[in-house]
Amino acid sequence: MLTERQKLRVLTGLGIELNRLKDLDLLMERILTEARLFVNADAGSIYIREGGELHFSYTQNATLQKKLPAGTKLPYSTFSIPINSESLAGYCVMTGKSLNIADAYRLDAFLPYRFAKRFDEASGYRTVSILVVPLKTMPDEVIGALQVINPQEASGEVIPFSNKDEKMMLHFASIAAVALQRARMTRDIILRMIRMAELRDPEETGSHVNRVAAYSVEIYERWAVKKGLPAREIESGRDMLGLAAMLHDVGKVAVSDLILKKPGRLTSKEFEMMKQHVIVGARLFSDRKSEFDEAAAEVALNHHERWDGTGYPGPVDARTQDPGGAGKRGEEIPLFGRIVAIADVFDALSSRRSYKAPFTEREVIETMRQGSGKQFDPELLDTFLACMDSIRSIRMRYPDRGAQGWKLQESE
Repeated sequence: MLTERQKLRVLTGLGIELNRLKDLDLLMERILTEARLFVNADAGSIYIREGGELHFSYTQNATLQKKLPAGTKLPYSTFSIPINSESLAGYCVMTGKSLNIADAYRLDAFLPYRFAKRFDEASGYRTVSILVVPLKTMPDEVIGALQVINPQEASGEVIPFSNKDEKMMLHFASIAAVALQRARMTRDIILRMIRMAELRDPEETGSHVNRVAAYSVEIYERWAVKKGLPAREIESGRDMLGLAAMLHDVGKVAVSDLILKKPGRLTSKEFEMMKQHVIVGARLFSDRKSEFDEAAAEVALNHHERWDGTGYPGPVDARTQDPGGAGKRGEEIPLFGRIVAIADVFDALSSRRSYKAPFTEREVIETMRQGSGKQFDPELLDTFLACMDSIRSIRMRYPDRGAQGWKLQESE
């Protein structure tokens, strides 16, 4: 449990620390982790404003996490609620005021808001005290709500949030909101680039790139933890990879519509032209000024390489940008390229395309297992297949427009 002096020290450096992160999902995870540590809260969640609704975007729960196998993340469903006075988060965002509730099950009947018991009933968890604070970037602009639950004594006993806790969390939330707004702007810019590509290639959608990015980060984190990489290095790698993976196919903006939108199989000549998108994508980041530029170029260039050396483009001449010889093989392929290759193929197989229906989960897994040691790095593929609960959660978080749901039932 942090002392008051430690909390002030954390607040002093919080803005610099949070603004170091670029990926929105990773930033929300970090904000919630720090917020819970700040008040020794057992659980919490973040709601982000999307138009007239609040999107349940991220959650943590230490009690439920302890019941899972080591290395497994707590899966959660995503949903939206209207911004009105009926829910705790909705009231907080609508009014711009914080809520400090000592017992969620003993709210006065005259209050406009109610505590939703559905999560407790489904999980067996017992929510007691709740603190909800608005995420404000300006006095009149609220972009979401930060909710922390069940602060604990050193003995583990749940206690109410104090007035001092509430004041500290309001300061914390104001700093976090600015970082979240910046990260949202970064993601919005990237998604606008993706929409440009989508005008050319209808399969290159925002949902697809968000899923590929989230799958890639999940693979990298599990692999990095298993390898014993330092926490700071893992966080930095996740941050760069999350954004770089979103741009893996941005080079398709230079490919002819006749090829991108062709309903049948490509001829060998057309396929050679299609393959140029990896070089164009990498070239967009050739004037490299940051580690992100390096990561984005690495992903764009290498996500179609294959473990057995039969992929493309292979080594590329630094002067002419022409590929030469066979594809890269094994660990000649950069790590981020090997990871995104798995994530991209998984999502393509799982999704509807103009030329095919979506595969069932069982079919996808079997197809990818057949590619182990051929198309995919065997170790990374095993890492990916070991975290299917998280993968399902990601797929639900970023559904395709008009999607009828993934065929999970056939894998049971």
